[in-house]
Amino acid sequence: MSRNAELLATIRDRAGAKAPRYGLILGSGLGHLADKVEGVAIDYADLPGFPGAGVSGHNPKLVIGQLGGTRVAILGGRAHYYEHGRADAMRVPLEVLADLGAEAILATNAAGSLRPDMPTGSLMLLSDHINFSGLNPLIGEPTDARFVPMGDAHDPDLRAALREAAAAEDIDLQEGVYAWYSGPSFETPAEIRALRILGADAVGMSTVPEIILARFLGMKAAAISTITNMAAGLSDEAISHEHTKAMAPLGAAKLERVLTRFLRSETA
Repeated sequence: MSRNAELLATIRDRAGAKAPRYGLILGSGLGHLADKVEGVAIDYADLPGFPGAGVSGHNPKLVIGQLGGTRVAILGGRAHYYEHGRADAMRVPLEVLADLGAEAILATNAAGSLRPDMPTGSLMLLSDHINFSGLNPLIGEPTDARFVPMGDAHDPDLRAALREAAAAEDIDLQEGVYAWYSGPSFETPAEIRALRILGADAVGMSTVPEIILARFLGMKAAAISTITNMAAGLSDEAISHEHTKAMAPLGAAKLERVLTRFLRSETA
């Protein structure tokens, strides 16, 4: 029996037993997408093991229902390593998504751009990632399942479908490598120069642990960044969390259209 059996019973009692096809993880300033779901919202506070409302700009609810004609389970808030020093802070929510029957996760985040041709308001589909933090959510996992291959961590078929959805909406969807920096302080200009040399196109404080956990749990994964600022040293922008939340809506409306079109195509 799953160690999350009581959680699953609570969720199925309120949202029904039908499995969601996808799990969506919403980043800073993107929580409004959960309001588009026709279904049931459950506060994280009612789900032991789910994170609290540790970061402003997140909406800590599990929402299960229909979006774009496809059944989804949306995590309206995420926990970050910098909140409690735990890279596996999202393990229980992702275990629950897997146990509910989700085939894949689609993660979203707010990120800083390292490319002049990818300004604030852009969307970037993650082609790969760099674990710049050196942390890993599977540290301490006792089984050999911890040795997860990551060659296609960002699933090629999901990425192709998301590109098609963006093209159908006439939305420019950039593609690039995301670097995970632990936070909570922002990166220095020297760190950004180092990341550019390493091949990163955007930087943020989330998502990579979730991709690792999804693959560990047998789910496919893909992710899209909303670019909310140019990284340190690349512009005169005053970088802050308030700035991130203020700029997120510039890309969020486009991201909503891409995800909704993608989900509609899954039912066609």
